[in-house]
Amino acid sequence: MELKATHFPHDADIGVLGVGPTLEAAFEQAALAMTAAVTDPAKIELKEAVPIACDAPDVELLFVDWLNAVIFEMATRSMLFGAFTVSIDGSRLRGTATGEAISVEKHSPAVEIKGATLTELSVAEDRPGEWRAQCVIDV
Repeated sequence: MELKATHFPHDADIGVLGVGPTLEAAFEQAALAMTAAVTDPAKIELKEAVPIACDAPDVELLFVDWLNAVIFEMATRSMLFGAFTVSIDGSRLRGTATGEAISVEKHSPAVEIKGATLTELSVAEDRPGEWRAQCVIDV
């Protein structure tokens, strides 16, 4: 039997980028960009705060762990988050994601996020007072 199967290019993933005056603000903004891949963050009421904690050996892995922790909370709690706070002390991140239960009618979710990846991962202070945190999320 002749093989009639092959692979094809697929560009369905989404890059998220957060920029802020501090490392923490860049992490917060990247999480908000991730939410914006699902729905308009302005549609999310800030009803419930969920604590999130991560530890990683370097700041880039801490960023991916942060986003994956947010994704985990979104999935297990069936929530969307419209606001984030982050505090970083060395290799430890303590944060809060605030939002509400997902409503298909209200939020019209565009995609389901599966995870943050190491693809195009970068966390850097591009110039004094301007931090950037980015990676590709799998949708």
